[in-house]
Amino acid sequence: MLRWVRGFVLPVAACQETDSHKRFENLFQKLDRNGDGKVDISELQEGLKNLGIPLGQEAEEKIFNIGDTNRDGRLDFAEFTKYLKDHEKKMRLAFKSLDKNNDGKVDASEVVQSLKILGIDISERQAQKILQSIDADGTMSVDWNEWRDYFLLNPAENIEEIVRFWKHSGIDIGDSLSIPDEFTEEEKKSGQWWRQLLAGGIAGAVSRTSTAPLDRLKVMMQVHGSKSNKMNLVGGFKQMVKEGGIRSLWRGNGVNVIKIAPETAVKFWAYEQYKKWLTSNGAKLGTIERFISGSAAGITAQTFIYPMEVLKTRLAVGKTGQYSGMYDCAKKILKYEGVKSFYKGYIPNFLGVIPYAGIDLTVYELLKNYWLEHYVEDSVNPGVLVLLGCGTVSSTCGQLASYPLSLIRTRMQAQAMVEGAPQLNMIGLFKRIVAREGIFGLYRGITPNFMKVLPAVSISYVVYEKMKESLRVVPN
Repeated sequence: MLRWVRGFVLPVAACQETDSHKRFENLFQKLDRNGDGKVDISELQEGLKNLGIPLGQEAEEKIFNIGDTNRDGRLDFAEFTKYLKDHEKKMRLAFKSLDKNNDGKVDASEVVQSLKILGIDISERQAQKILQSIDADGTMSVDWNEWRDYFLLNPAENIEEIVRFWKHSGIDIGDSLSIPDEFTEEEKKSGQWWRQLLAGGIAGAVSRTSTAPLDRLKVMMQVHGSKSNKMNLVGGFKQMVKEGGIRSLWRGNGVNVIKIAPETAVKFWAYEQYKKWLTSNGAKLGTIERFISGSAAGITAQTFIYPMEVLKTRLAVGKTGQYSGMYDCAKKILKYEGVKSFYKGYIPNFLGVIPYAGIDLTVYELLKNYWLEHYVEDSVNPGVLVLLGCGTVSSTCGQLASYPLSLIRTRMQAQAMVEGAPQLNMIGLFKRIVAREGIFGLYRGITPNFMKVLPAVSISYVVYEKMKESLRVVPN
């Protein structure tokens, strides 16, 4: 379909036409559905869809917002032409950044080299598949005309934005070990970064609140589940409701939501600092550097907010009336157990960051490479569902690997509340669980944990997109 568009709407590539004005006029007429000399957003979206090149609402709105310089809600031909000419200049720079040997063409080896600099590792075969979606004449290399025509109506402004299809953006599923988002220099300078973080924070709060009953059930099963006390899903919910009513299903969620803000802020700040220390002279962050920076940032943030993790567990496990709230819980822990109790379980939590982040990134890269290997046709854009799917699966695998450490952390946090339970360290608790409950004892509560992943991802994504619209986050 894209090749048909090149030949019919963008004839310069097929017919060697050099008149840009006529080329833009031809395209404008195809988009101006009612022939009034103006194109509104609905005409732009409908026209692109009819031409077989729908870009998605965000990209289409970005084109329209940038092009509509007089803000009258419509694009006239002069505005449309100015946008395309300005965009061509940016695409020329992106093309030159890929054309390493300056021969006027981009081949697979140059794509591999350029993406590696940006921290994305792909094989030459995968690069060839990417080129196939752009290459109009079948030469397995892309010249400027092919490049320009392919990206003429793609609002990406540089090579970094083009490859950000594969930006691994962490969707909040209630865990605190994920690697932070990447932001471009433009996003940092324009203030878009804090809007995106705010949108993500609100999405995380809504997502965590929506799945809080499953999260509390997971904690209860981790702390109280054993061979002698087989707490299942239905029985666990009945027990919680009987003990404290429906509202008790959200016990501890307040702390879980409140800690989003300081955790996100510290993680983002620490991530930027570690990136600067690991790179020099403006070098791009590779996968290994990103893993190290992200893991270190996660550990730093967890160290800062860990007392709130302890409070969340204590409130979730506590009985009705035991604590009047977060402040009362903190005061009683400090009075009867001392400051050290606010960091019980810190070591297994610290150790859990590495397998989680490592496996999360590795699985994501494997899924990305598999998609590039088997499903690239007319576009290298994987789409929302593929990205969400890859992120969900990779994050779930990371949780599976780090879950035993998460369970030990939770039990250490709650040990003082369990009558008759010995106060064991990480190794002692691990041995006790394996001896009494077997290996499967390290995975108690994993069923509700996995049950909350899909609704958490879906809710987080929908709210995040709505908040981006409300906060006027400019689409990438």
